[in-house]
Amino acid sequence: MAGKDLLPVAEAQQRILDAVSPLPAEQISLAEGLGRVLARNVASRRDQPPMAMSAMDGYAVRAVDVATLPATLKVVGYAPAGHAFDGSVGAGEAVRIFTGAPVPEGADTIVIQENTEQSDEVVRVIDGTAPVGRYIRPAGLDFATGDVLLPSGKVLTARDVGLSAAMNVPWLNVHRKPRISILATGDEIVMPGDPIGRDQIVSSNALSLAAFITAQGGTPLDLGIAPDEEDGLRALAAGARGSDILVTTGGASVGDHDLVQSVLGDIGLEVDFWRIAMRPGKPLMFGRIDGTFLIGLPGNPVSSLVCAIIFLAPAIRKMLGMDNLLPETGTARLGTDLPENDEREDYLRASLSRDDKGDIVATPYGKQDSSMFATIARADALVIRKPFASALKAGSAVEFIALKDSVFSI
Repeated sequence: MAGKDLLPVAEAQQRILDAVSPLPAEQISLAEGLGRVLARNVASRRDQPPMAMSAMDGYAVRAVDVATLPATLKVVGYAPAGHAFDGSVGAGEAVRIFTGAPVPEGADTIVIQENTEQSDEVVRVIDGTAPVGRYIRPAGLDFATGDVLLPSGKVLTARDVGLSAAMNVPWLNVHRKPRISILATGDEIVMPGDPIGRDQIVSSNALSLAAFITAQGGTPLDLGIAPDEEDGLRALAAGARGSDILVTTGGASVGDHDLVQSVLGDIGLEVDFWRIAMRPGKPLMFGRIDGTFLIGLPGNPVSSLVCAIIFLAPAIRKMLGMDNLLPETGTARLGTDLPENDEREDYLRASLSRDDKGDIVATPYGKQDSSMFATIARADALVIRKPFASALKAGSAVEFIALKDSVFSI
Protein backbone atom coordinates (compact mmCIF):
# COMPACT_ATOMS: atom_id res chain seq x y z
CA MET A 1 0.00 0.00 0.00
CA ALA A 2 1.42 3.41 -1.03
CA GLY A 3 0.84 5.46 2.13
CA LYS A 4 -1.45 4.64 5.00
CA ASP A 5 -4.85 3.43 3.69
CA LEU A 6 -4.10 4.85 0.22
CA LEU A 7 -4.64 2.53 -2.75
CA PRO A 8 -1.95 2.57 -5.50
CA VAL A 9 -3.15 3.93 -8.83
CA ALA A 10 -2.49 0.70 -10.74
CA GLU A 11 -4.44 -1.37 -8.22
CA ALA A 12 -7.38 1.04 -8.33
CA GLN A 13 -7.40 0.92 -12.15
CA GLN A 14 -7.36 -2.87 -12.08
CA ARG A 15 -10.22 -3.10 -9.58
CA ILE A 16 -12.38 -0.93 -11.80
CA LEU A 17 -11.48 -2.89 -14.94
CA ASP A 18 -12.14 -6.21 -13.22
CA ALA A 19 -15.60 -5.00 -12.20
CA VAL A 20 -16.88 -3.68 -15.55
CA SER A 21 -17.61 -5.73 -18.69
CA PRO A 22 -18.10 -5.03 -22.40
CA LEU A 23 -21.64 -3.93 -23.13
CA PRO A 24 -23.94 -5.92 -25.45
CA ALA A 25 -23.95 -5.39 -29.21
CA GLU A 26 -26.40 -3.29 -31.14
CA GLN A 27 -26.90 -2.70 -34.85
CA ILE A 28 -26.36 0.76 -36.32
CA SER A 29 -26.26 2.26 -39.79
CA LEU A 30 -22.87 2.84 -41.39
CA ALA A 31 -23.46 6.60 -41.25
CA GLU A 32 -23.38 6.38 -37.44
CA GLY A 33 -20.15 4.37 -37.35
CA LEU A 34 -17.48 6.99 -36.56
CA GLY A 35 -15.94 6.31 -33.15
CA ARG A 36 -17.96 3.14 -32.54
CA VAL A 37 -16.32 -0.14 -31.52
CA LEU A 38 -17.05 -3.24 -33.58
CA ALA A 39 -18.62 -6.17 -31.76
CA ARG A 40 -18.23 -8.45 -34.80
CA ASN A 41 -15.81 -8.81 -37.68
CA VAL A 42 -16.76 -6.95 -40.85
CA ALA A 43 -16.23 -8.93 -44.07
CA SER A 44 -16.51 -7.61 -47.58
CA ARG A 45 -19.70 -8.38 -49.49
CA ARG A 46 -18.08 -7.86 -52.89
CA ASP A 47 -14.83 -7.93 -54.84
CA GLN A 48 -13.17 -4.56 -55.33
CA PRO A 49 -12.95 -3.86 -58.15
CA PRO A 50 -15.70 -6.30 -59.14
CA MET A 51 -14.10 -6.85 -62.56
CA ALA A 52 -11.02 -5.75 -64.48
CA MET A 53 -11.09 -1.94 -64.74
CA SER A 54 -9.14 0.63 -66.71
CA ALA A 55 -6.81 2.78 -64.60
CA MET A 56 -6.40 5.43 -67.32
CA ASP A 57 -8.22 7.20 -70.12
CA GLY A 58 -7.23 5.73 -73.48
CA TYR A 59 -7.94 2.65 -75.58
CA ALA A 60 -8.49 -0.98 -74.65
CA VAL A 61 -6.55 -3.10 -77.11
CA ARG A 62 -4.71 -6.39 -77.57
CA ALA A 63 -1.04 -6.09 -76.59
CA VAL A 64 0.00 -8.09 -79.66
CA ASP A 65 -1.57 -5.44 -81.94
CA VAL A 66 0.59 -2.62 -80.52
CA ALA A 67 3.85 -4.50 -80.10
CA THR A 68 5.20 -2.67 -83.18
CA LEU A 69 4.59 1.06 -83.64
CA PRO A 70 3.07 2.94 -85.22
CA ALA A 71 -0.07 0.80 -85.27
CA THR A 72 -3.46 1.71 -86.71
CA LEU A 73 -6.57 0.19 -85.09
CA LYS A 74 -10.28 0.38 -85.80
CA VAL A 75 -12.36 1.91 -82.97
CA VAL A 76 -15.33 -0.43 -82.48
CA GLY A 77 -16.93 1.05 -79.37
CA TYR A 78 -16.83 3.23 -76.27
CA ALA A 79 -16.64 2.36 -72.59
CA PRO A 80 -17.21 5.34 -70.27
CA ALA A 81 -17.07 4.82 -66.48
CA GLY A 82 -20.11 2.85 -65.35
CA HIS A 83 -20.93 1.54 -68.83
CA ALA A 84 -19.29 -1.61 -70.16
CA PHE A 85 -18.73 -2.24 -73.86
CA ASP A 86 -20.88 -5.27 -74.65
CA GLY A 87 -18.84 -6.61 -77.50
CA SER A 88 -15.36 -8.11 -77.80
CA VAL A 89 -12.08 -6.62 -78.97
CA GLY A 90 -10.70 -8.55 -81.94
CA ALA A 91 -7.52 -8.38 -83.97
CA GLY A 92 -6.73 -4.85 -85.11
CA GLU A 93 -9.52 -3.32 -82.98
CA ALA A 94 -9.71 -0.88 -80.09
CA VAL A 95 -12.36 0.41 -77.69
CA ARG A 96 -12.25 4.00 -76.44
CA ILE A 97 -12.17 3.61 -72.65
CA PHE A 98 -12.17 5.88 -69.60
CA THR A 99 -10.83 5.52 -66.07
CA GLY A 100 -12.99 3.18 -64.01
CA ALA A 101 -14.70 1.53 -66.96
CA PRO A 102 -14.72 -2.30 -67.28
CA VAL A 103 -12.08 -3.67 -69.65
CA PRO A 104 -13.92 -5.34 -72.54
CA GLU A 105 -13.51 -8.97 -73.42
CA GLY A 106 -10.56 -9.64 -75.72
CA ALA A 107 -8.53 -6.61 -74.59
CA ASP A 108 -5.53 -7.20 -72.33
CA THR A 109 -3.87 -3.76 -72.11
CA ILE A 110 -4.62 -0.04 -72.16
CA VAL A 111 -2.93 2.49 -74.45
CA ILE A 112 -3.10 5.93 -72.81
CA GLN A 113 -4.67 8.62 -74.96
CA GLU A 114 -1.51 10.78 -74.86
CA ASN A 115 0.21 8.17 -77.04
CA THR A 116 -2.42 8.17 -79.78
CA GLU A 117 -3.87 10.13 -82.69
CA GLN A 118 -7.52 9.59 -83.65
CA SER A 119 -9.34 10.44 -86.85
CA ASP A 120 -12.89 9.37 -87.66
CA GLU A 121 -13.21 5.72 -86.56
CA VAL A 122 -9.50 4.90 -86.50
CA VAL A 123 -6.89 5.37 -83.76
CA ARG A 124 -3.18 5.50 -84.48
CA VAL A 125 -0.84 4.43 -81.67
CA ILE A 126 2.36 6.39 -82.14
CA ASP A 127 4.29 6.18 -78.88
CA GLY A 128 4.83 4.29 -75.64
CA THR A 129 4.65 0.63 -74.76
CA ALA A 130 1.59 -1.35 -73.72
CA PRO A 131 2.50 -4.85 -72.50
CA VAL A 132 -0.18 -7.22 -71.23
CA GLY A 133 -1.85 -5.85 -68.09
CA ARG A 134 -0.63 -2.25 -68.45
CA TYR A 135 -3.06 0.19 -66.73
CA ILE A 136 -5.55 -2.57 -65.91
CA ARG A 137 -6.76 -3.06 -62.33
CA PRO A 138 -7.65 -6.76 -62.03
CA ALA A 139 -10.79 -7.91 -60.26
CA GLY A 140 -10.26 -8.14 -56.49
CA LEU A 141 -7.09 -6.01 -56.58
CA ASP A 142 -8.15 -4.16 -53.39
CA PHE A 143 -10.12 -6.91 -51.65
CA ALA A 144 -12.30 -9.92 -52.34
CA THR A 145 -15.66 -11.13 -51.15
CA GLY A 146 -15.34 -12.59 -47.66
CA ASP A 147 -12.13 -10.74 -46.74
CA VAL A 148 -12.31 -9.60 -43.08
CA LEU A 149 -10.89 -6.11 -43.23
CA LEU A 150 -12.29 -4.67 -39.98
CA PRO A 151 -11.88 -6.95 -36.93
CA SER A 152 -14.01 -7.05 -33.80
CA GLY A 153 -12.78 -4.57 -31.20
CA LYS A 154 -11.65 -1.98 -33.75
CA VAL A 155 -12.58 1.65 -33.15
CA LEU A 156 -13.93 2.92 -36.45
CA THR A 157 -12.17 5.88 -38.04
CA ALA A 158 -13.36 8.01 -40.94
CA ARG A 159 -11.26 5.78 -43.21
CA ASP A 160 -12.95 2.66 -41.83
CA VAL A 161 -16.37 4.14 -42.56
CA GLY A 162 -15.32 4.69 -46.17
CA LEU A 163 -13.88 1.18 -46.40
CA SER A 164 -17.12 -0.33 -45.06
CA ALA A 165 -19.05 1.55 -47.73
CA ALA A 166 -16.71 0.23 -50.43
CA MET A 167 -17.27 -3.27 -49.01
CA ASN A 168 -21.03 -2.73 -49.52
CA VAL A 169 -21.71 -3.07 -45.79
CA PRO A 170 -24.65 -0.83 -44.77
CA TRP A 171 -25.06 -2.04 -41.17
CA LEU A 172 -22.59 -2.58 -38.35
CA ASN A 173 -22.71 -4.54 -35.09
CA VAL A 174 -21.08 -2.42 -32.40
CA HIS A 175 -20.95 -2.38 -28.61
CA ARG A 176 -23.59 -0.18 -27.06
CA LYS A 177 -22.31 3.15 -25.79
CA PRO A 178 -22.16 3.29 -21.98
CA ARG A 179 -24.77 5.64 -20.51
CA ILE A 180 -23.02 7.79 -17.92
CA SER A 181 -24.88 10.10 -15.55
CA ILE A 182 -23.04 13.09 -14.08
CA LEU A 183 -23.99 14.56 -10.71
CA ALA A 184 -22.13 17.58 -9.38
CA THR A 185 -22.49 18.27 -5.66
CA GLY A 186 -22.09 21.32 -3.44
CA ASP A 187 -23.93 24.46 -2.37
CA GLU A 188 -20.93 26.50 -3.49
CA ILE A 189 -21.28 25.85 -7.27
CA VAL A 190 -23.65 27.29 -9.85
CA MET A 191 -24.02 26.71 -13.58
CA PRO A 192 -22.36 29.11 -16.05
CA GLY A 193 -24.59 32.12 -16.64
CA ASP A 194 -26.61 31.72 -13.43
CA PRO A 195 -26.53 34.35 -10.70
CA ILE A 196 -23.42 33.88 -8.56
CA GLY A 197 -23.47 34.49 -4.84
CA ARG A 198 -20.58 36.07 -3.01
CA ASP A 199 -19.34 32.69 -1.74
CA GLN A 200 -20.07 30.66 -4.88
CA ILE A 201 -18.05 29.56 -7.93
CA VAL A 202 -19.00 28.60 -11.46
CA SER A 203 -19.23 24.83 -12.05
CA SER A 204 -17.04 23.50 -14.86
CA ASN A 205 -16.86 19.84 -13.88
CA ALA A 206 -20.17 18.58 -15.27
CA LEU A 207 -19.71 20.24 -18.65
CA SER A 208 -16.07 19.22 -19.08
CA LEU A 209 -16.88 15.66 -18.01
CA ALA A 210 -19.82 15.46 -20.42
CA ALA A 211 -17.53 16.53 -23.26
CA PHE A 212 -14.86 14.08 -22.07
CA ILE A 213 -17.35 11.20 -21.95
CA THR A 214 -18.56 12.02 -25.46
CA ALA A 215 -14.96 12.12 -26.75
CA GLN A 216 -14.30 8.74 -25.15
CA GLY A 217 -17.33 7.18 -26.85
CA GLY A 218 -19.91 7.30 -24.04
CA THR A 219 -23.29 9.01 -23.77
CA PRO A 220 -23.42 11.61 -20.97
CA LEU A 221 -26.50 12.64 -18.98
CA ASP A 222 -26.15 15.73 -16.78
CA LEU A 223 -28.30 15.31 -13.65
CA GLY A 224 -27.60 18.83 -12.42
CA ILE A 225 -26.11 20.12 -9.17
CA ALA A 226 -27.07 18.41 -5.92
CA PRO A 227 -27.19 20.61 -2.81
CA ASP A 228 -25.36 19.74 0.39
CA GLU A 229 -28.42 18.19 1.99
CA GLU A 230 -29.65 14.61 2.01
CA ASP A 231 -33.07 14.86 0.34
CA GLY A 232 -31.84 16.92 -2.61
CA LEU A 233 -28.86 14.67 -3.22
CA ARG A 234 -31.02 11.54 -2.97
CA ALA A 235 -33.62 12.94 -5.39
CA LEU A 236 -31.11 13.89 -8.07
CA ALA A 237 -29.14 10.64 -7.69
CA ALA A 238 -32.35 8.74 -8.47
CA GLY A 239 -32.04 10.07 -12.02
CA ALA A 240 -29.07 7.76 -12.57
CA ARG A 241 -31.23 4.63 -12.54
CA GLY A 242 -30.62 2.70 -15.75
CA SER A 243 -27.21 4.28 -16.30
CA ASP A 244 -24.13 2.13 -16.64
CA ILE A 245 -22.03 4.53 -14.55
CA LEU A 246 -22.90 7.37 -12.18
CA VAL A 247 -20.12 9.92 -11.94
CA THR A 248 -20.23 12.32 -9.01
CA THR A 249 -17.95 15.30 -8.47
CA GLY A 250 -17.22 16.47 -4.95
CA GLY A 251 -18.47 14.99 -1.69
CA ALA A 252 -16.16 11.98 -1.75
CA SER A 253 -13.76 12.90 1.07
CA VAL A 254 -14.28 13.08 4.82
CA GLY A 255 -15.98 16.23 6.03
CA ASP A 256 -19.18 17.52 7.55
CA HIS A 257 -20.70 18.25 4.14
CA ASP A 258 -19.41 15.20 2.21
CA LEU A 259 -22.67 13.33 1.87
CA VAL A 260 -22.18 11.10 -1.18
CA GLN A 261 -21.09 8.02 0.74
CA SER A 262 -23.65 8.34 3.53
CA VAL A 263 -26.67 9.28 1.40
CA LEU A 264 -26.00 6.84 -1.43
CA GLY A 265 -25.12 4.20 1.14
CA ASP A 266 -28.71 4.45 2.37
CA ILE A 267 -29.96 3.44 -1.08
CA GLY A 268 -27.58 0.51 -1.59
CA LEU A 269 -24.15 1.90 -2.46
CA GLU A 270 -21.41 -0.65 -1.87
CA VAL A 271 -18.05 1.09 -1.77
CA ASP A 272 -14.99 -0.77 -3.04
CA PHE A 273 -12.42 1.98 -2.34
CA TRP A 274 -12.34 5.72 -1.88
CA ARG A 275 -8.78 6.97 -1.34
CA ILE A 276 -6.01 6.82 -3.96
CA ALA A 277 -2.29 7.48 -3.61
CA MET A 278 -2.20 10.06 -6.38
CA ARG A 279 -1.97 13.80 -6.90
CA PRO A 280 -4.23 15.40 -7.94
CA GLY A 281 -7.15 13.23 -6.92
CA LYS A 282 -6.71 11.43 -3.59
CA PRO A 283 -10.45 11.37 -2.66
CA LEU A 284 -11.66 9.08 -5.47
CA MET A 285 -14.47 6.60 -4.78
CA PHE A 286 -15.53 3.48 -6.64
CA GLY A 287 -18.53 1.32 -5.87
CA ARG A 288 -21.85 0.04 -7.13
CA ILE A 289 -25.54 0.78 -6.60
CA ASP A 290 -27.62 -2.13 -7.87
CA GLY A 291 -26.64 -2.39 -11.55
CA THR A 292 -24.94 1.01 -11.78
CA PHE A 293 -21.26 1.57 -11.09
CA LEU A 294 -20.29 4.71 -9.23
CA ILE A 295 -17.09 6.66 -9.73
CA GLY A 296 -16.87 9.54 -7.27
CA LEU A 297 -14.44 12.13 -8.58
CA PRO A 298 -12.87 14.94 -6.55
CA GLY A 299 -14.53 18.35 -6.63
CA ASN A 300 -11.51 20.34 -7.80
CA PRO A 301 -11.81 20.70 -11.59
CA VAL A 302 -8.27 19.57 -12.44
CA SER A 303 -8.44 16.63 -10.04
CA SER A 304 -11.79 15.64 -11.53
CA LEU A 305 -10.52 15.63 -15.13
CA VAL A 306 -7.21 13.95 -14.35
CA CYS A 307 -9.01 11.17 -12.46
CA ALA A 308 -11.41 10.84 -15.40
CA ILE A 309 -8.41 10.24 -17.68
CA ILE A 310 -6.85 7.69 -15.35
CA PHE A 311 -9.96 5.82 -14.11
CA LEU A 312 -13.14 6.72 -16.02
CA ALA A 313 -11.71 6.44 -19.54
CA PRO A 314 -10.41 2.86 -19.03
CA ALA A 315 -13.84 1.82 -17.70
CA ILE A 316 -15.54 3.32 -20.76
CA ARG A 317 -13.07 1.61 -23.08
CA LYS A 318 -13.69 -1.75 -21.37
CA MET A 319 -17.46 -1.30 -21.74
CA LEU A 320 -16.98 -0.45 -25.41
CA GLY A 321 -15.11 -3.71 -26.00
CA MET A 322 -11.77 -2.09 -26.78
CA ASP A 323 -8.44 -3.89 -26.34
CA ASN A 324 -6.11 -1.09 -25.21
CA LEU A 325 -7.70 0.12 -21.99
CA LEU A 326 -5.16 2.17 -20.05
CA PRO A 327 -3.97 5.62 -21.20
CA GLU A 328 -1.16 5.37 -23.73
CA THR A 329 2.18 6.65 -22.45
CA GLY A 330 5.32 7.96 -24.09
CA THR A 331 8.82 8.93 -23.02
CA ALA A 332 10.25 12.44 -23.13
CA ARG A 333 13.19 14.46 -21.88
CA LEU A 334 12.43 16.57 -18.85
CA GLY A 335 12.48 20.31 -19.53
CA THR A 336 13.10 21.42 -15.95
CA ASP A 337 14.40 20.08 -12.64
CA LEU A 338 11.92 18.23 -10.40
CA PRO A 339 12.22 17.61 -6.65
CA GLU A 340 11.92 14.25 -4.91
CA ASN A 341 8.34 12.93 -4.81
CA ASP A 342 6.37 11.79 -1.74
CA GLU A 343 4.12 8.74 -1.29
CA ARG A 344 1.58 9.81 -3.93
CA GLU A 345 1.83 9.22 -7.68
CA ASP A 346 1.98 12.62 -9.40
CA TYR A 347 0.36 13.65 -12.69
CA LEU A 348 1.92 16.98 -13.62
CA ARG A 349 0.41 19.20 -16.28
CA ALA A 350 3.10 19.90 -18.86
CA SER A 351 3.84 21.33 -22.29
CA LEU A 352 5.49 19.26 -25.03
CA SER A 353 8.09 20.53 -27.49
CA ARG A 354 11.08 19.22 -29.45
CA ASP A 355 14.72 20.04 -28.91
CA ASP A 356 17.34 20.61 -31.61
CA LYS A 357 17.82 16.83 -31.88
CA GLY A 358 14.13 16.22 -32.50
CA ASP A 359 13.55 14.60 -29.09
CA ILE A 360 10.29 15.28 -27.23
CA VAL A 361 10.72 17.57 -24.23
CA ALA A 362 8.09 17.63 -21.46
CA THR A 363 8.13 20.71 -19.24
CA PRO A 364 5.79 20.65 -16.21
CA TYR A 365 4.23 23.98 -15.31
CA GLY A 366 5.59 25.66 -12.20
CA LYS A 367 2.18 25.87 -10.50
CA GLN A 368 0.22 22.61 -10.20
CA ASP A 369 -2.63 23.68 -7.92
CA SER A 370 -5.65 21.43 -8.57
CA SER A 371 -8.02 24.40 -8.85
CA MET A 372 -6.18 25.89 -11.85
CA PHE A 373 -8.16 24.77 -14.86
CA ALA A 374 -6.41 27.06 -17.35
CA THR A 375 -3.22 25.03 -17.02
CA ILE A 376 -4.85 21.72 -17.93
CA ALA A 377 -6.72 23.40 -20.78
CA ARG A 378 -3.44 24.44 -22.39
CA ALA A 379 -1.39 21.40 -21.30
CA ASP A 380 -0.19 18.90 -23.90
CA ALA A 381 0.49 16.08 -21.47
CA LEU A 382 0.59 14.74 -17.93
CA VAL A 383 4.07 13.85 -16.69
CA ILE A 384 3.93 10.80 -14.39
CA ARG A 385 6.02 10.66 -11.21
CA LYS A 386 5.95 7.41 -9.28
CA PRO A 387 5.68 7.44 -5.46
CA PHE A 388 8.99 8.29 -3.75
CA ALA A 389 10.62 9.04 -7.12
CA SER A 390 14.08 10.59 -6.77
CA ALA A 391 14.77 14.19 -7.70
CA LEU A 392 15.39 14.64 -11.44
CA LYS A 393 17.50 17.06 -13.42
CA ALA A 394 16.42 18.62 -16.70
CA GLY A 395 17.17 16.21 -19.54
CA SER A 396 16.23 13.11 -17.56
CA ALA A 397 13.79 10.63 -19.12
CA VAL A 398 10.19 10.86 -17.90
CA GLU A 399 6.95 9.08 -18.78
CA PHE A 400 3.96 11.09 -19.97
CA ILE A 401 0.35 10.74 -21.09
CA ALA A 402 -0.57 12.86 -24.12
CA LEU A 403 -3.85 14.71 -23.67
CA LYS A 404 -5.21 14.00 -27.12
CA ASP A 405 -6.59 10.49 -26.73
CA SER A 406 -10.10 9.97 -28.17
CA VAL A 407 -12.13 7.36 -30.01
CA PHE A 408 -12.72 9.81 -32.86
CA SER A 409 -10.09 9.74 -35.59
CA ILE A 410 -9.61 10.06 -39.31
